[in-house]
Amino acid sequence: MLHVKTPEEVLSLIQQEFKPLKDRTELVSLLDSMGRVLADDIAAKEYVPDFDRSTVDGYAVRARDTFGCSDAIPAILSLDREVLMGEGADFELQPETCCAVPTGGAVPKGADCVVMIEYAEDYGDGTIGILKPAAPGENMIFRGDDVFPGKIILRRGRVITSQDIGAMAAIGKVMVPVVKKLTVGVISTGDELVPPKEVPKAGQIRDVNSPMLEAMLTAFGAEVVSYGIMKDDEVVLASVMEKAAAECDAVLLSGGSSVGIKDISCRIIESMGTLLLHGIAMKPGKPTILGRAGCKPLVGLPGHPVAAYFVAKLFVLPLLGRLMGREMGSYTVTAQISESVTANHGRAQYHCVRLEKTDDRWIAWPIRGKSGLITTLAGADGYFCIARDCEGIPKGTEIQVHVHMGE
Repeated sequence: MLHVKTPEEVLSLIQQEFKPLKDRTELVSLLDSMGRVLADDIAAKEYVPDFDRSTVDGYAVRARDTFGCSDAIPAILSLDREVLMGEGADFELQPETCCAVPTGGAVPKGADCVVMIEYAEDYGDGTIGILKPAAPGENMIFRGDDVFPGKIILRRGRVITSQDIGAMAAIGKVMVPVVKKLTVGVISTGDELVPPKEVPKAGQIRDVNSPMLEAMLTAFGAEVVSYGIMKDDEVVLASVMEKAAAECDAVLLSGGSSVGIKDISCRIIESMGTLLLHGIAMKPGKPTILGRAGCKPLVGLPGHPVAAYFVAKLFVLPLLGRLMGREMGSYTVTAQISESVTANHGRAQYHCVRLEKTDDRWIAWPIRGKSGLITTLAGADGYFCIARDCEGIPKGTEIQVHVHMGE
């Protein structure tokens, strides 16, 4: 019999038992890389920008030619020429001269700063009055300030964002190495379950877990293979589990994970490979199963939707992230709890909350409900955890709320 593990022990077990999958790289187009996991570091092979450029509309000058000037005593410089947007500045600026440049325009050699047009006067006779001293480097981006050859701009394991695509576009990276998507099989089991499109008869309920898990996995970047709803028949369920394990990188089985007479998930998972745990010291979600068939994880989730959600969020996604070599992170805010919450001593306890901004602080309103009630998840802005050695949290206590930011 396996001992019940704490949430921390489960995360450690995942790190020990599962390694990033090898030979999982594919090349996709720049735009198709959005939301994918980067398979290799991205390094620049060129300078960005490849020329000194202005960040304002104004005049490129030598800083020394402006020292000591003011509105009353402007520095008088000869206007050499104007550099238009998109043109190069393949000349050298001479002392006591200036060059008109637009925002983003090239700055000639010899110039080491740009004076904003608001601090200059055009006298109309080929001379420009500079009314304010400029420091070296002011209002300029120098060649290679942003990127230079060999600079790593993105690290492997990162989930690619729109700003990352912009950075890769800047260095001409049009084909991107990404991790191939994991395929995850999803199975729901229970004699009482019917598909969401059906009207339940007496004693039946609609399957909540499959659509919820499939949506979570898809948002995480996995490809979902749905095997539908299975009856509590050990032979049939075992056959479907074996099929899913053969076709997918991981399998999630929802329901049948506790110790009732029809809870057969544990026996099936153990028969397919190695049973790693049966039970997590958490509420909701205690009757969770984790096994391994070769290098493929087999997870038995509780049937109650809220319990299934928390187990998937807290452990399944990090497990899949481990297989993908993906960086994992979360976003938290500090909030004051609006009311006292008692805890079940000995188990980490998770609560959904709604967040409300009052003045300069966040207030967390606990959403009360049992683990079988999906409405305790709907509309929640995040969740918090009460440690297993804590018997509750008094009203007004500051807590860390993990904010839902997609998967």
